[in-house]
Amino acid sequence: MEEEKVGRVQKFFAKPSVAAIEVTAGVLRIGDKLHFKGHTSDFEDTITSMQIEREPIEEAKPGDLIGIQVKERVRENDIVYKVVEGAG
Repeated sequence: MEEEKVGRVQKFFAKPSVAAIEVTAGVLRIGDKLHFKGHTSDFEDTITSMQIEREPIEEAKPGDLIGIQVKERVRENDIVYKVVEGAG
């Protein structure tokens, strides 16, 4: 499976377990699989919902600062990759 760098973690909120991500490349949609990689982070998670300023969105593009729920702790400056299914 290939991965493409799509963003960077800006902040992590422990109570709702939400990562604030700055999208730097590509387009993110609900259902996409992300790989979080950092000094102590290394896991994959699927986007089940996204928000901008507490408003639900279906799609995020470069320049957006989005919030998504994550199953594990992430840290500031962790790199976010989108997992891309290999084309055949």
